Amino acid sequence: MISRLLLRAWSPGPTLGLGAPCRPLSAGSGPGQYLHHSIVPTMHYQDSLPRLPIPKLEDTIQRYLSAQKPLLNDSQLRQTEQFCKSFKNGIGKELHKQLVGQDKQNKHTSYISGPWFDMYLTARDSIVLNFNPFVAFNPDPKSEYNDQLTRATNMVVSALRFLKTLRAGLLEPEVFHLNPAKSDTNTFKKLIRFVPSSLSWYGAYLVNAYPLDMSQYFRLFNSTRLPKPSRDELFTDDKARHLLVLRKGHFYIFDVLDPDGNIVSPSEIQAHLKYILTDSRPVPEFPLTFLTSENRDVWAELRQKLMHSGNEETLRKVDSAVFCLCLDDFPIKDLVHLSHTMLHGDGTNRWFDKSFNLIVAQDGSAAVHFEHAWGDGVAVLRFFNEVFKDSTQTPAITPQNQPGTANSSASVQKLSFKLNDALKAGITAAKEKFDATMKTLTIDCVQFQRAGKEFLKKQKLSPDAVAQLAFQMAFLRQCGQTVATYESCSTAAFKHGRTETIRPASIFTKRCSEAFVREPSKHSVGELQQMLAECSKYHGQLTKEAAMGQGFDRHLFALQYLAAAKGIALPELYLDPAYVQINHNILSTSTLSSPAVSLGGFAPVVPDGFGIGYAVHDNWIGCNVSSYPRRNAREFLQCVEKSLEDMFDVLEGKSIKT
Repeated sequence: MISRLLLRAWSPGPTLGLGAPCRPLSAGSGPGQYLHHSIVPTMHYQDSLPRLPIPKLEDTIQRYLSAQKPLLNDSQLRQTEQFCKSFKNGIGKELHKQLVGQDKQNKHTSYISGPWFDMYLTARDSIVLNFNPFVAFNPDPKSEYNDQLTRATNMVVSALRFLKTLRAGLLEPEVFHLNPAKSDTNTFKKLIRFVPSSLSWYGAYLVNAYPLDMSQYFRLFNSTRLPKPSRDELFTDDKARHLLVLRKGHFYIFDVLDPDGNIVSPSEIQAHLKYILTDSRPVPEFPLTFLTSENRDVWAELRQKLMHSGNEETLRKVDSAVFCLCLDDFPIKDLVHLSHTMLHGDGTNRWFDKSFNLIVAQDGSAAVHFEHAWGDGVAVLRFFNEVFKDSTQTPAITPQNQPGTANSSASVQKLSFKLNDALKAGITAAKEKFDATMKTLTIDCVQFQRAGKEFLKKQKLSPDAVAQLAFQMAFLRQCGQTVATYESCSTAAFKHGRTETIRPASIFTKRCSEAFVREPSKHSVGELQQMLAECSKYHGQLTKEAAMGQGFDRHLFALQYLAAAKGIALPELYLDPAYVQINHNILSTSTLSSPAVSLGGFAPVVPDGFGIGYAVHDNWIGCNVSSYPRRNAREFLQCVEKSLEDMFDVLEGKSIKT
């Protein structure tokens, strides 16, 4: 059993071929088929990416204790220090040694990849709210292109161009350029493409460019999370050529790629979508979609019943579809309505298990809602940005385009499911649970217009540090305490990297927050400015450590996972109330900034928490917050605004208004 667990955790997943086109670039290689033709093959750097380092155990313990200091009183901290000392010199030392040994035998991957997949796939809670986030597109700058049919057609074609460009190895590799004038040039690309894949990363590194892991990208398309007892599975069938469209809870499919793998004509796609949009059938009495919002074991059992009732082939069509397009039948009223619609909707018109749902509302408002087990924000954001850029700059159709003369009634297949009484009862129960849960979720947002990134950089402060400090001050003002805070940080600079946690709550933010919130009159403006600088410097250090795989969360998680896999009793460190508390993340935060993004969001990860999506733009700061009844999102945002006003006053040399 143990060896099977370990084998499963460390087995390599399928990868994209290294740059060679999957099919010859024949008739379908015209400008309409691809986003671009990169001269450097897509996966050119993948083989030579550095491996995710396992931090030294003593460094992990020291970082863990530093993160605990603002959360514990003196006696609690002393007790936690004792647990850490015992762990470091005892079972922790042995587990760390085994983890390092295991890592050396699995050089094709990272030490966190297997355990992280398991963490997601063994979770039994509903993936809706608990895991799946959304990212909403800005409107098309040309307002007439925001017509639902026009925008949906253009986005589908752009998504397919991304798919084709990726699979042909023609998608520009994902690279973080520190000096783009040197590395993001045709001259450099023409040179680096001749460097063997086993060495190419080093060539990029020499010009301060950092290629990122792209191993997750293949799961964007033709992929679905399948519910299974105890542990779900990720399913991919890249041979399928059809699109899944949901409207009013009905399922439709039609081919968007021809037998040679070329994108069918945009006017044909437009005609089929128009045909679906004119279907006047009401919402079905038992919308199957609700099952994807269920507890995973409940859904796994119901899925088995679906298969045994003669729906196996139909489900296969849903699972293997290139992706899922959701056409909603109402316009978006405001940003709060946008968040609720794209994060969960009414449950009838989403297949939450799909790697992503592309949602287009009646007024053309659009978003990507994605399942999180298969991948992280880096892959999704790249896809998102490319689709926005391509669909707005080189749209496949114009609003004046007439749909093609395709015979949609023959080409579009409406899927129907055979439902027995047990399945109908299961759908009804899932719907009741879904409706009750969604009623408990509040979302609110704010746009702080006074200033943003440009001003903060002139003050030599990290914009992210200031945003995070605003959340610390806001929670202290609202609830009177400093609590466990989570900020996600990508480790995609390493082979099969996932994420690491930045812990924004520190002794520096606690001291600074208490000065600003509780005793501003006791400190001069200069002293308050100095505290802001200290917070910014320390946050910068934490961010750099996390991005370099030198946080503490993933290391401790992997050691705990290894102990469980080996059948070792859970070490005391993990039973310490302080460990439980720091992993009860009341402030769960994630930032996303891109010209294509209007806003993003997710639900709190604990019942008494906040889910905080935010972005620091050049001249303003956006914040989108979710909460359940035990917290007040509106009041929290008012406290965030007050905190930002106070900090900007101090930075301008003014006293804080009390």
